[in-house]
Amino acid sequence: MLAAYACDPLRSLGRRYAQASDPLRNEFQRDRDRIVHSTAFRRLVYKTQVFVNHEGDLFRTRLTHSLEVAQLGRSMARSLRLHEDLVEAIALAHDLGHTPFGHAGQDALNECMAAYGGFEHNLQSLRVVDALEERYPDFDGLNLCFETREGILKHCSRANAERMVSAEAGEGLPVGVVGQRFLDRTQPSLEAQLCNLADEIAYNAHDIDDGVRSGLLSLDQLQEVELFDAYRRHALSDYPQLGAASHVRRLLYEATRRMLSTQVHDVIESSQAALAEALPRSVQDVRQRPVLITFGSAMRTQSTQLKQFLLQNLYRHPQVSQTMAHAKRVVGELFACYLSDPAQMQAGHATKSRSSPDDFGSQGSAARVVADYIAGMTDRFATREHERLTGQRLFA
Repeated sequence: MLAAYACDPLRSLGRRYAQASDPLRNEFQRDRDRIVHSTAFRRLVYKTQVFVNHEGDLFRTRLTHSLEVAQLGRSMARSLRLHEDLVEAIALAHDLGHTPFGHAGQDALNECMAAYGGFEHNLQSLRVVDALEERYPDFDGLNLCFETREGILKHCSRANAERMVSAEAGEGLPVGVVGQRFLDRTQPSLEAQLCNLADEIAYNAHDIDDGVRSGLLSLDQLQEVELFDAYRRHALSDYPQLGAASHVRRLLYEATRRMLSTQVHDVIESSQAALAEALPRSVQDVRQRPVLITFGSAMRTQSTQLKQFLLQNLYRHPQVSQTMAHAKRVVGELFACYLSDPAQMQAGHATKSRSSPDDFGSQGSAARVVADYIAGMTDRFATREHERLTGQRLFA
């Protein structure tokens, strides 16, 4: 049973292009299915989370991360009486616009695009589902519901929001404008808010796991992290045999599992309390309230400490930093090569680069096409392309 403040597919703000309903699936189920069958979704299997694709087969990728976010999101949505299919659709699509090589690739592409409006991976994810997927005869994109698109656009700069609002208003489409809330400073749906937290919970947990697996983090180091170490000690108290060197992996899994469960329960309990106090009666009520899907204050403090630990000890580890420096170089040099010689891209992209100009003139249009092309690459394709164009091999 959906809560009154949950998104209801029967009351969706609609799709950009009208389509007949499906007799067997609700509108949010259809969105999820379209995302799973998209080209961009398949590419996530070879896109980096923290470790570049060639560094090992067992590290998380954007695909496995998205699946973990969806699993956590659905679990919490059920307890909060939110729409599970919408949560899953948002979770599976939220990273579709991520570049190869994770945040290093995004930072490099943003630098390359500084003169042409910049690059934001959340906005690129929306661009993928709105324009870049080519699967239907009558329109570009996947034609997703407003509520799914709203959830995908987690962040957006004011300048890009203004451009988006102006462009969508000019199209005269019969749906809401997803960028408007960044100008009005209102909130997205509870399903979108829930995905934001599920994303945070998932990457904190799996980055601990991948960090230990890689050898860049140790369980001894993680004793500095209150949120994790409490569950490590609890696990050892319940299962003393996990203290043996041969059981390090089991101890890591058990501590992480307990940490995840506690965070999920904390979000549910804290959000239920916030909802009981705010008493929203509709999705529109939700949009006018402060954020209502939230950690409790103690858990927020502990989660922030964990993120700071990972930043200092994993994301800025010399080995990761060296790899990311190579990644930024690959993206930057690919951008320069394609912008100066669009024919080096696949034929369809080369043709698009010569099409009508955008807000930044013809050169801006070409630059955006190059950014779209690079953002859609997997780690290994970007690496191969860089080697083809420069003759250099930066990754072993």
